[in-house]
Amino acid sequence: MQMEIINTGSELMLGFVLNTHQQWLCRQLTDIGYVVNRQTAINDSGAAIDEAVREALARADVVITTGGLGPTSDDITRDRIAKMLGCKLREDAEALRNLEDFFQRRHRRAPESTRVQALVPEGAIVLQNAHGTAPGLVMEIASGRFRQAGGGSLLVMLPGPPRELRPMFTEQVVPLLKEKCPLPSEFVCRVLKTTGLGESLIEERIAGPLRELTDAGMDLGYCARVGEVDVRCAGFGQQGREQTEAAESKIRELLGEYIYGTGDDGLEEVVVKLLTEQGKTLAIAESCTGGFIGNRITNVPGASAVLLAGWVTYSNAAKQKCLRVNEATLKDHGAVSEAAAREMAQGALKVSGADFALSVTGIAGPAGETEEKPVGTVFIALATKRSTTVQRQINRYDRETFKWVTSQQALEMIRRAAMAR
Repeated sequence: MQMEIINTGSELMLGFVLNTHQQWLCRQLTDIGYVVNRQTAINDSGAAIDEAVREALARADVVITTGGLGPTSDDITRDRIAKMLGCKLREDAEALRNLEDFFQRRHRRAPESTRVQALVPEGAIVLQNAHGTAPGLVMEIASGRFRQAGGGSLLVMLPGPPRELRPMFTEQVVPLLKEKCPLPSEFVCRVLKTTGLGESLIEERIAGPLRELTDAGMDLGYCARVGEVDVRCAGFGQQGREQTEAAESKIRELLGEYIYGTGDDGLEEVVVKLLTEQGKTLAIAESCTGGFIGNRITNVPGASAVLLAGWVTYSNAAKQKCLRVNEATLKDHGAVSEAAAREMAQGALKVSGADFALSVTGIAGPAGETEEKPVGTVFIALATKRSTTVQRQINRYDRETFKWVTSQQALEMIRRAAMAR
């Protein structure tokens, strides 16, 4: 089945707004077995909309558009598509009532211009909007009108605001897709999350041993991001399920401790869950990451059971006062050193009474480097009541990426330590 997404909006093309629809819709569709073949982003011009929709309908079984259903002059997707298909617009009574109720509930007057949102192409299925004013629309395009060879197309038009689009898609579009475009077999996908190895090294380890499965039709893919790599195995039906299960078993055997989770797991979530299950606590002392590790930890529900305390000791004075780092250590070795990281972690452990204490200190750049300590140098320490371990890393990135990679390395350090217990 061929599926395409068309995201409309000049604000997307100018870079003023991040296009989150593409990623979100693709993921939602993948989770229920529909794989998107093509995604297009266009501006709000009539010519661009006409061309993109006409070409998509000629290729795809399902076409989803986002944006252009509102009341302003640049919201022209509905009108251009209706004209292209030769459909007259009619006022939908329920859509108009929903629109008027939307403003009444907020004790506001509905501008006359908003009434245009209740106009829908004849023959369209109207998706009422419980979170906004513009309804969504679904049209079944007759066989042969735009497709080159047989079959019809399902055209879905969704409003642009994510808070309106997302519930409309999950609550109304998904049931329609399953009814009108049933899949011949179940889509099976398994994602293993790894950190500590690059994409090429992972492929080098697993591609050969999985050759028999990929030759038999299983899809094997990799998604590399800074600090982690996802390994994806996918297939269809019972054969696909058996293949992905066999592939996962082999990958776990070959990658072992580099795998930290599956699906949408974040490393911080894995760490919080692991420490919670063990009844262990954590303290964090950060310098160069500026509280980023603590931020990731506290984004996880239930983190209060794990995280006892955190310090952002950016200055030497703060390291001495809050974490009991010795003045002589800073003078002899510098704030960015194995010795300083060690004493930061040990100080955090003593002050907090936690079971584990992490510390990070480094040079984010672009200035501050020396011949011995280039930009990107970072020391990460993990202290327990029994021992303290320090790693040195070189994370030569921009400041924001530097903080992310360093936080990933620190969280992985605590994950492995907790698993070793």
